[in-house]
Amino acid sequence: MALPAVTPYPMPTAAELPANRVDWKPDPRRSVLLVHDLQNYFMSAYDTAQEPVTGLLREVSRLREDAARAGVPVFYTAQPGGQSPQERGLQQDFWGPGLPADPEAEAIVAAVAPGPGDTVLTKWKYSAFVRTDLLERMRALGRDQLVITGVYAHIGVMMTACDAWMQDVQAFVVADAVADFSAAEHRMALEWAAGRCAYVTTADGVSAAW
Repeated sequence: MALPAVTPYPMPTAAELPANRVDWKPDPRRSVLLVHDLQNYFMSAYDTAQEPVTGLLREVSRLREDAARAGVPVFYTAQPGGQSPQERGLQQDFWGPGLPADPEAEAIVAAVAPGPGDTVLTKWKYSAFVRTDLLERMRALGRDQLVITGVYAHIGVMMTACDAWMQDVQAFVVADAVADFSAAEHRMALEWAAGRCAYVTTADGVSAAW
């Protein structure tokens, strides 16, 4: 049940993105940037000196800077280490005990670590909305768009995008600012999101809109 060792693969380009069913555009007055589960534990599955990680961290870092300039709030999710079987629930059956009780494993990757004004949510399930107050915080800020970055595309990223749709929150999956277990699973996640619940775009597209 350990994380797989991910073989390096190139990030998708704008020309390789699936066709979107909607024509949403990120609006800095409506957006929240989500940095999803970019913790050292989850990144340990990768060769961090190669794609997709190098591109992932570069684009997430850029979007954080763009968000700060545009007045877009930045939220992070981070799973706690040392969870009990009761806290893990059915995740225990699929993934085992999860993160160890180790501050280094739990920490968000230093290259994209939260700043003083950012919000870190403790996350328990695939979706960032489950057992968190993400939706309530977004509504309090008058925000109804969620720009999603991080890992893993076909698990938490996709489930968070789907959950956003069910809450009437427009989700934007940033194709070159998420990563996955493989190029095929990355592509599948983008295709599913574009066809069912989200607008799939690139970091360039979000930056231009903001």
